[in-house]
Amino acid sequence: MNNATPRRHVLAGGLILTGLVLQVMRLAGLPVMLPAVSVAFWLAVGLLWPDMKRSNRRQAVVLAGLGLALLLAAALFYDAEVAWIHLLDGNSYVVAMLVGVSFIGLVGTRQGHSPPPGSAVTGPRGTAGTWLGVHLLGAILNLSTVFMVGDRLRRHGELSLPQLLALNRGLSSAALWSPFFASMGVVMTLAPQMNYATVLAFGLPLGLAAGSLSLFDLSRRFDLSRVAGFSLSPRSLLLPVVMASLVMLFHFGLTPGLSIVSIITFLLPGVALAINLRHGPRWTLRRVRQHALGRLPAMRGEVSLFLCAGLLTQGLSTFVMAATGSDWRLFEHFAAPQAIASFLTIVASAAAGLHPIIGVSVLASMLELGGERQTLFAFVALTAWAVGTAVGPLSGINLSLQGRYGISGARLSRHNLGYGAALSVLVVAGIVLLDAWL
Repeated sequence: MNNATPRRHVLAGGLILTGLVLQVMRLAGLPVMLPAVSVAFWLAVGLLWPDMKRSNRRQAVVLAGLGLALLLAAALFYDAEVAWIHLLDGNSYVVAMLVGVSFIGLVGTRQGHSPPPGSAVTGPRGTAGTWLGVHLLGAILNLSTVFMVGDRLRRHGELSLPQLLALNRGLSSAALWSPFFASMGVVMTLAPQMNYATVLAFGLPLGLAAGSLSLFDLSRRFDLSRVAGFSLSPRSLLLPVVMASLVMLFHFGLTPGLSIVSIITFLLPGVALAINLRHGPRWTLRRVRQHALGRLPAMRGEVSLFLCAGLLTQGLSTFVMAATGSDWRLFEHFAAPQAIASFLTIVASAAAGLHPIIGVSVLASMLELGGERQTLFAFVALTAWAVGTAVGPLSGINLSLQGRYGISGARLSRHNLGYGAALSVLVVAGIVLLDAWL
């Protein structure tokens, strides 16, 4: 053990690595319970608690405290059945994916140093490349693309606000149309009779409009002349494109029963280990040990925020479902006015700190839709997710950027409000057109 490494960090890094291994074992069909994964991550957070920034600790306490309070209120006042054994499971699968994605840092030179950065693509062209690269590759690789592109941009220096905003908007807008995005998986479960072709016909142009809005907004508000962007050259795209191809191979061929998030969880560390094994098992073991002692404990901000946000989501959804019941219906008829009101409410709740999945799930539980109305609901849910994750300080993308690059989620949220408002105008127009189409 490195004498300079605190014992707490050694134990915490080992626990985080254990949590990832246990999750991979679960995905392989071995008899591992999800609470075992969750406990490993939560114990690591406890060990790393003294090293966290005060603002992170405060935010984590508020999120976890609210979640616990809502679970207790649901159980005491509404006799809700709370699965206490799964109390800590919220977002554990996302944390496992983030830990798996971190292993992409092992794909580099033999000494673990990044290659010389070379010249960067700057100006509006570079920012457009960042948005487009994250948008297209993120449509398949989801959140992992943000880290691949963001870490590459960081070779030129710490990420600036326009770079972070481009990463945020590029990924969040992929929720408008991508069949592999987490939002689409949720919506397909809630509205199984939705017509995906219709949603794609409206969502894809909206995604392109989101990119144009982003570039116009960032060019107007910031001097992009020296802002490094992501190059869409073959060399820059090689790793993300190879990973996207492997994800598609597993999703459609080898493991069709697993979600994209699950595949990324084991695939990225597997590829990183395979590449390092060319230099021998001892070399690979040393790289993994360095990663476990250094990089994994440094993820304390991301891990703690995601786990505590998951506890809040669990508590809030349980409380709302218990309070409203399953028989009450919000609208007798779901058309453009009701759809617009639902969209705006979910986006507003996201801006206030609730993840859009809460608003979407609650809305679905209070509607009874059939046939074409499910397509309208799906469009509302996907657009609310795309706008809500951009403006929501506690969305997955903003929590990830906060934990990895040190930017405040609230600051990102504030700088996305104008973009979110402009995109919402287009969404409202899209809802009206879709309702008339249906």
